[in-house]
Amino acid sequence: MRFLFLLALIMAVPLSWPSARAETNLSGHPEARPFDAAADAAALVDDALARAAENDQRVLLVLGANWCHDSRGLAGWFAEPRFAAMLAAKYELVYVDVGHRDRNLDIAGRFGIKTIKGTPTVLVLSSDGALLNRTSAPKWRNAASRSEDDIFAYFDRFAPER
Repeated sequence: MRFLFLLALIMAVPLSWPSARAETNLSGHPEARPFDAAADAAALVDDALARAAENDQRVLLVLGANWCHDSRGLAGWFAEPRFAAMLAAKYELVYVDVGHRDRNLDIAGRFGIKTIKGTPTVLVLSSDGALLNRTSAPKWRNAASRSEDDIFAYFDRFAPER
């Protein structure tokens, strides 16, 4: 009888979809799930470019997916206070869901990236849409295993001088 009671109790607890806020994974690193498959990616990018031009910022465009450990890992670091403060001051941050590299590929193409070899692919854009990190943009497939300081230094160096 207790088994049935426990089973009923467990079944009564509502399941929730993964959140966009940072959580900690098994290795103690932060993770987040900010990629929205239903979002209008082109509008998000256009709006970010407009705000970046107004505020003398760069655009940080993260092409990834919630299923991807490295995409979640990078997004998790970005949600941490140290990163959030630097990014808010220097970047317009946009997450674009690329599914299994079969969604929103036109966004990558718009900035000269012909194929997405892995996720996340991270574009640093000037406010007028120029790609500033062409050679390193596709090299974030190991984001979850990079150190916090290395990730911070990379994005801080592309930020505009203030």
